[in-house]
Amino acid sequence: MALNQHSYCSYFPLLFLFLAFAYSHSPFLSYEALKSGQFTGRSLLQAKKNCPVDMEGQNYTILTSKCKGPKYPATLCCEALLEFCCGFVDELNDMTNNCAETMFSYINLYGQYPPGLFANQCKEGKQGLSCDKALQAQAEKAEIKAASSASSTLLTPPRLLSLALASTFILYLLL
Repeated sequence: MALNQHSYCSYFPLLFLFLAFAYSHSPFLSYEALKSGQFTGRSLLQAKKNCPVDMEGQNYTILTSKCKGPKYPATLCCEALLEFCCGFVDELNDMTNNCAETMFSYINLYGQYPPGLFANQCKEGKQGLSCDKALQAQAEKAEIKAASSASSTLLTPPRLLSLALASTFILYLLL
C-alpha cells in the first residue's frame, strides 16, 4: 500500500508542472502549418527532416468523429482540429520537418476531407489558431482523471477499514 501512496503522491508535481506549462505557454497552430495540408502543385527542392512525432499512430477519431460532411461545420471542425493538433503544435509549426504534411495526409486519408478544408475554414488571429482552449480542456481532463484516480486509490476497502479502526481507537483513548 505504501507503494501506491508514494506513486499517487508523485503525480501531483507532474500535474502541477503540466498545468503551469499549459496555462503559461500560449502556442498557436500557424497558418503556414495549416496550408501545408493543401496541395499546391509546387514542391520545394530542399529535403525536410522526418517528423519526430509518430503521425501514423495518432488517434484521428477525435477529428473524424466531430468534423463530418457534407457541410463540415467550421466551429466543430476547427475545435476538433485544435484538440487533435495542440499536443504537438511545436512540431507542426516547424517547417524544417514534414510533420504538418504527414499529419494532413493521414487526416485526409481517414476523414476524406476536401483539399484545403481546414486552411480555408479555420481562421483566428495573426499568429494562427490559438491552442489555449484546447490545452485548457486537456488540462481539465487530466485533473479530473487524477482526482478520480486519487479518490479510488485513497478509498479502497483496506484503507477505509484502517481509517475506521484508527478513528475508533482514537475515540476509545479519548473516552
